[in-house]
Amino acid sequence: MKIAILPGDGIGPEVTAEAVAVLESLALPGLTLFEGDVGGIAYKRHGVPLPDETLDMARAADAVLFGAVGDPSCDTLERHLRPEQAILGLRKHLGLFANLRPARVFAGLEHLSPLRADIAGGLDMLIVRELTGDVYFGAKGRRVSEAGEHEGWDAMSYAEHEVRRIAHVAFRAAAAGGHPLTSVDKANVLETSQLWRDVVIEVAAEYPDVELDHMYVDNAAMQVVSHPDRFGVVLTGNLFGDILSDLASAAVGSIGLLPSASLGERETAFGTFGLYEPIHGSAPDIAGQGKANPMATILSAAMMLRHSFGMDAEAARVENAVAATLADGILGGDLGGSHGTAAIGEAVRARL
Repeated sequence: MKIAILPGDGIGPEVTAEAVAVLESLALPGLTLFEGDVGGIAYKRHGVPLPDETLDMARAADAVLFGAVGDPSCDTLERHLRPEQAILGLRKHLGLFANLRPARVFAGLEHLSPLRADIAGGLDMLIVRELTGDVYFGAKGRRVSEAGEHEGWDAMSYAEHEVRRIAHVAFRAAAAGGHPLTSVDKANVLETSQLWRDVVIEVAAEYPDVELDHMYVDNAAMQVVSHPDRFGVVLTGNLFGDILSDLASAAVGSIGLLPSASLGERETAFGTFGLYEPIHGSAPDIAGQGKANPMATILSAAMMLRHSFGMDAEAARVENAVAATLADGILGGDLGGSHGTAAIGEAVRARL
């Protein structure tokens, strides 16, 4: 089991260290860890945010555990040299097209959500977002109209195979958990969304046990904050997924609790290759102070065990240990508590 550890910048090394300690405490057979530089620290040591040796390490691994990138001292660099280009480069070179972001309000923390407690308690969904297509990657440009006005334009498009492969990821996740699947689009006005819907319906025929429904994205945004309990797995494109996943994340109450996975098509001896990371950034204002909440990174490691190594039981152990730690009031500053990074990590390990 080869895992590339890429701590990155800011609080990345601190939270990643706690997740690694959790993995090591499980005594997994054949666990081998490699650590590499990425982001701002990589630029300072190697002159680029994603060195070739780091990329080679990631390619040779069965999975990647990623911390965070971002360093204010690098903000004036040319765009291709900035720390954030590292994660974009990894997604591109590793073929990571499927982003899985669970959003769940843990029992006892409903009061931290901006939603009413009785509504927040029903929030437990998985958003499956296509990561490499859509309007973000389409042709774009500027032009001058016949009237002499400057115009900006962006092309939204999806090919059948792009929709089909992300749909399979979502249907498999729904089938594994016994959840319904909601495909989110804007098929009433966008031809791209109509193709999306048509292909999703075709793929659904291969998963007769998964309940499928379709929802326009504007309605989905309303439902996430008014009736989140109606969602199990949400499948959507890059643009809509970007917005909805952030909306769901805010409803949880703290980004310090939110993990994510980015998966590709490459299969390893254990499962699907993927990159796993907390959704929070590098938080340079608290870096090195032991204040960061490592829960999101620990939960990202649990997702890695499940998706890249097929270790559902071990993943559930970690997730249950996190839930128990939170239920016992071991909370970081982001949750109104006073426990530091190391203390939270130790508490999770104790509950394993």
